[in-house]
Amino acid sequence: MPEVLYGRNPVLEALRAGRRLRRLLLAPDLSQDPRVAEIVGAARVAGVSPQVVPRTQLGDVAHTEHHQGIAAYFDVRQLPGMEFLRRLITEASSTWPPLVLCLDGVQDPQNLGSLARTAEALGVHAMVLPKHRTAPASAAAVKASAGALEHLQLVRVVNLAQTLQELADAGLMVVGLDQEGSIQSDQADLRQPLAIVVGSEGDGLRQLTRRRCHQLVSIPMGGMVASLNAAVAGSILLYEVARQREFDFPTHRP
Repeated sequence: MPEVLYGRNPVLEALRAGRRLRRLLLAPDLSQDPRVAEIVGAARVAGVSPQVVPRTQLGDVAHTEHHQGIAAYFDVRQLPGMEFLRRLITEASSTWPPLVLCLDGVQDPQNLGSLARTAEALGVHAMVLPKHRTAPASAAAVKASAGALEHLQLVRVVNLAQTLQELADAGLMVVGLDQEGSIQSDQADLRQPLAIVVGSEGDGLRQLTRRRCHQLVSIPMGGMVASLNAAVAGSILLYEVARQREFDFPTHRP
């Protein structure tokens, strides 16, 4: 069954990423901008004729009113597993060591999308999504990522703890993000091959996940609020990784 994406950036980035388009729906009063022109042009190249439909129909298809006048049906994205991740790690550049982002119970699609947007911008090779207790790469998550999720390598695993052990065996340091972490992010050595683990919005990292981490790292803060949400904290840590690596991003990412 095809997957529906909505919004100008998500649909455009899915097309740019090479997802196969099946159907394109446009609102009759859609304002034109370069993104719309590129979407329509790419659809025609793919042999898909845009259909003009009422905004109410777009809302029904997208399950939201925030569709920006565009919805599209794409082939469902098939997510690879651990074998694919091993290959990515092996092929990583020596100047930009492997950087894997693992989610442990991040169930809010807005947080998942925000993390994906940062991860795609800051050189993450892959984002690991456990099959259970983690939000899927849904249309809402793609929208929250402004389409960046379409360009980020996603890996689906069944057992996160086992995956973290395999990443450690492959030479990656497993760093868990935890507000009670014993070392602050600016004091940790984040230049080496890394798997960064971000926990759930309410409970943080599970105990089994914590035991698989080589280090638990915290974000230094000076305010009255005791913690940051998962997306903000994860984004800050990813930026710290990029800073320590002097923003020497790989020229060609998978």
